[in-house]
Amino acid sequence: MQCRSYLSPVLLALALWAFVGSAERREIGGVVIDTAPAANGRVKRVCYPPGFRWSVHLKHIVNSPLCMHAHVGFLARGRVRGQYADGCSFDVAAPRAIVIEPGHDAWVVGKNPAVLIEFDTERTTAERFGLPEAHRHA
Repeated sequence: MQCRSYLSPVLLALALWAFVGSAERREIGGVVIDTAPAANGRVKRVCYPPGFRWSVHLKHIVNSPLCMHAHVGFLARGRVRGQYADGCSFDVAAPRAIVIEPGHDAWVVGKNPAVLIEFDTERTTAERFGLPEAHRHA
């Protein structure tokens, strides 16, 4: 059986941006984050604006040269590129499930925002999902 959407693309886009009643909203460095508790973790909708780059918009706020948070989720919209400290890079375009290890810089590609539906456990995300504390070659 094939899963099909019965909503028009316009309605689907509106649903992606709709208010999430159970979520706490905050904005940091131009990124809008809606966070809702779920089981022993949380689900986040993270909206990165066009032109966003971690090393430009968040590095000085977080006071770390690279993003040290693991990202596990579903890129629902947009395109994101990034690079780890060792030079390894990634380039992901929606729709796609993603895993980004700690220790990266990342940026939105193109004129559209990137929307990530993310599953995490705050500071223990990498450990809980079996990821290294920072990116390393396999």
